[in-house]
Amino acid sequence: MKNNSKGERVRQMFDRIAPTYDRLNHLLSLGIDRRWRRKAVDSLGRFFPSEAGEGLILDVATGTGDFAMLLAERLQPRHITGADISEGMMDVGRRKVREAGLQDIISFEHGDCMALSLPDDTFDAVTSAYGVRNFPDLDQGLREMRRVLKPGGHLLIVELTPPPRFPMKQMFWLYAHVVMPIIGRLVSHDSSAYTYLPASMEAFPQAEAMEGILKRAGFAEVEWRRFTFGISTMYLARK
Repeated sequence: MKNNSKGERVRQMFDRIAPTYDRLNHLLSLGIDRRWRRKAVDSLGRFFPSEAGEGLILDVATGTGDFAMLLAERLQPRHITGADISEGMMDVGRRKVREAGLQDIISFEHGDCMALSLPDDTFDAVTSAYGVRNFPDLDQGLREMRRVLKPGGHLLIVELTPPPRFPMKQMFWLYAHVVMPIIGRLVSHDSSAYTYLPASMEAFPQAEAMEGILKRAGFAEVEWRRFTFGISTMYLARK
């Protein structure tokens, strides 16, 4: 019941902030998030089918489709399915995909990350950028992502993480707890969403702890890499 309640609160929050979500993401990260995403996608590209028009990708917690569109541009897969619990976010994504002429490559479907309505062993890669920390049950969500991956397929996760060392750790705490909520409230007119963000970052397991969780979920060859003093971290693993 508690997990279902968290999932519903997260859905409602993202529905509310969907119209301003992309603008705020880039504003709050000073545009650096675009570089993090590119580095993560290129890391996945080492293992993805090299022929253009091959391979299937599932992008979990796809939001407004930014990461799915980057995957389409840099990896040129046959198809990408974007799944999310927020129809408001996906409505923004569908419009962006149509404007970019990618509607034949990227499709969106309402999906609960705890119980994906997708068959086993389907996708060459499963990805999630800045969405896994919102899972009501991280272990269950990872098991679902593993279930729909083909044997030998790869999982790619990119998440926001508090920097581990002085002075960036202290500077980022001040930015996340003071500056970020003020800017978020001014732009999105939502009093809770950008207070939730730093809290969800701090609660999310990091680095070696996340590596252990991925291994317990049945993944192998887990590697992780910090970006920009550890503000963002990439995790890559194989089924």
